[in-house]
Amino acid sequence: MPLPPCSNCHSDYVYQDQSLLICPECGYEWGVEEEQEDEVKVLDANGNLLVEGGKVTLIKDLKVKGSSQVLKMGTKAVIKRIKEGKDHQLDCRVYGVGDMFISAHFVKKS
Repeated sequence: MPLPPCSNCHSDYVYQDQSLLICPECGYEWGVEEEQEDEVKVLDANGNLLVEGGKVTLIKDLKVKGSSQVLKMGTKAVIKRIKEGKDHQLDCRVYGVGDMFISAHFVKKS
């Protein structure tokens, strides 16, 4: 996993020293745990951790809002982005349909 840029001066020359990330240009130090807390953790219907770029499969038929179209169980999708929220956490590219938001509890990791 690449190290993030410095949150103080935005330098790319950050290095890790045990549990600290250090910027040699401005001398700013911060903990690795602080960076990891910013990540959104979303679980699928089986409790598996979902990541951006991962592939998922629908576990039930879903009606598409504002359309008469139905996404069938077993339809595959690729996660483009994960966002925090209660309704639709996954921004996916669904094969044969296009881009749409899907709730994480209607998919399983494939």
